[in-house]
Amino acid sequence: MLKRFTLVAVVFALLAPSVFAASPRINYLLYCSGCHRPLGEGNPPNVPTLHGELGLMMSVPEMRGYLARVPGSAHAPITDAELAEVLNWMLEQFNAETLPDDFKKLTVDEVRAARAEILADPNGYRADFWKPYDFSEYEKE
Repeated sequence: MLKRFTLVAVVFALLAPSVFAASPRINYLLYCSGCHRPLGEGNPPNVPTLHGELGLMMSVPEMRGYLARVPGSAHAPITDAELAEVLNWMLEQFNAETLPDDFKKLTVDEVRAARAEILADPNGYRADFWKPYDFSEYEKE
């Protein structure tokens, strides 16, 4: 009986992480949608939309790690592999029409390296390597 219990416990321990692992969509809802909303529309200008432009950014090498370096992503309580899955899901879900034709998914190694260098000034980095965020369309006259 003890051997059977031990075998069941070992099998459960090996399978549990894959059984209970959240999908990229669920992790997005848990860790990103509080600010970026469930459908990725954000609340500009304070919280940018996740639609359209992110796909275009993926054509610039310096911007591939950007999404993993912004504080919300970098500090999310998920693994590098889970964050890579969330970012790739987000890019495909919200930016499919703007991704480069030769887009390669973000790898775990890319995300790990990027996440190790959190951006203190995401808007400054964005302006240096992509273009400044256009706050003017949201300013009140």
